[in-house]
Amino acid sequence: MLQTIRNAWKVDDIRKKIIFTLFVILLYRIGNAVHVPYVNVDMLADYMSSMSSSIFGLYNVMSGSAFSQATIFALSIQPYINASIIIQLLCIAIPALERMSKDEGEEGKKKIASITRYSTVALALLQGFAYYVIIKRANVLTDTGIWPAIVIILSFTAGSALIMWLGEQITEFGIGNGISIILFVSIVSRFPHSIYTMVRNTVAAPGNWWIYLLMLIGALAIIVLIVIVTNAERRIPVQYAKRVVGRKMYGGQSTHLPMKVNMSGVLPIIFAQSIASIPATIAAFVPRWQDGWFIRLFDTNTYLYALIYFLLILFFSYFYATIQFNPIEVANNLKKNGGYIPGFRPGRPTSEFIQKVLSKITLFGAIYLGIIAVVPIIISRFSTVAANSGISLGGTSIIIVVGVALETVQAMESQMLMRHYKGFLE
Repeated sequence: MLQTIRNAWKVDDIRKKIIFTLFVILLYRIGNAVHVPYVNVDMLADYMSSMSSSIFGLYNVMSGSAFSQATIFALSIQPYINASIIIQLLCIAIPALERMSKDEGEEGKKKIASITRYSTVALALLQGFAYYVIIKRANVLTDTGIWPAIVIILSFTAGSALIMWLGEQITEFGIGNGISIILFVSIVSRFPHSIYTMVRNTVAAPGNWWIYLLMLIGALAIIVLIVIVTNAERRIPVQYAKRVVGRKMYGGQSTHLPMKVNMSGVLPIIFAQSIASIPATIAAFVPRWQDGWFIRLFDTNTYLYALIYFLLILFFSYFYATIQFNPIEVANNLKKNGGYIPGFRPGRPTSEFIQKVLSKITLFGAIYLGIIAVVPIIISRFSTVAANSGISLGGTSIIIVVGVALETVQAMESQMLMRHYKGFLE
């Protein structure tokens, strides 16, 4: 990875994209330190620390601690993610949106992106109002008038819209997927605090050192597993028939059709997490549900949440695999170019075989993602030390961080490959 980054830095165009990406990340981190007015940050931090094991702890991790400090980026990318999920599901349910996304080409994609942006702003307004209700109920406001409420809500909304714009700029002019990189930076920014907390707890309770050691070993093992599965692929052999064009003969060579085991990357984790946290989020915004059975049932450390989370990961893994890989289209392309899979006739038999292979590897990849995300939640139910250390978020955070890092490096390699740079594999 370091060698790839070093070689990419030597290419002028890619170096400019890396510098642009780092500049946008710097702007994002500066925004995370800008507090909205009329909020007592110290009192809010104390209140959020007492709620760290709830859904607020999850939001705080995903926002890089901005949620507990009421900064302009407190809502982070959650409104954009939720809007993206809603619009993509509507594109399947509503024929007009489906035609717009598939049949109108690049123009249709721009319209869908525009609809997603407006939906993001609407959701940010809603979530900004809900967050205002929370901090008002916590008695951390210095002024509770109408004007402070408008300023706070619009600040949160503008911050969320700005994050969406920054992510789009990274995607267009930088390296990798902008939204994923912003989420990556948010999680990584909390690592120093997490390490400090772990060291402090070890010093306070020396007898628990072996639990933290096992957690570190488990984290390293998860990283190795993620790297192996991310790079794993199922190679379907493809044979091209010989054909004569003019006086030249083409084809006759053997190759393979690569199908990645984890084709959807970290998207199923990100989207499943957003959907699974909706019940707990609603309960957190309703005062009379704060200490009721509903909030305890759907809290982020319960078995029901883990089950819903796991099933949603399975759903979104298949959902994105279906969007990204079309067996019928692949089979038709092979047939047009004189290619075939040994043992299967071109056309429908080939597409059915590819679909069967796709279903199997998608199932394996989805189960792998689900186990890594859910097992830490189950462990935290049996270990008080693990629960207090925040291990329930560890599996998800590691998957996102490692997955985004690998995807960004692959994006660099693709950029260098397009420029015929020979040294990136050396």
